[in-house]
Amino acid sequence: MEKSLQEFVTEQTKKVLAAGSCCQELKDVAQAWLDAAGTPGEAEATKKYIQELEEDVTTIDGLIAFAQTDLGKKYLGEDGADKARAAKAAGAVWCTCDACQAGGAILEKKAELLK
Repeated sequence: MEKSLQEFVTEQTKKVLAAGSCCQELKDVAQAWLDAAGTPGEAEATKKYIQELEEDVTTIDGLIAFAQTDLGKKYLGEDGADKARAAKAAGAVWCTCDACQAGGAILEKKAELLK
């Protein structure tokens, strides 16, 4: 993997791991990717990481939909959907939580990562 791409993914992965909103499954796969970076196992770890990111990272539209549910209102407040719509209007593509922001940034590099 190109050095600048690996540095970018490493930086974003550290943000994923530090995010309080990150689920344990993603933390485990993210840490496995960090452990495999620069080793012969990197390509396989990258595939697993991308797959887990695709399963866990939420789009802004997914956030809006969730925010409108009873559970979403419990976690995000009654104005959660309005805040998510405002974020979308401002150009957000991914859920506004730290894990999704960093994970989404990695997913945007998917084609480069899976070369």
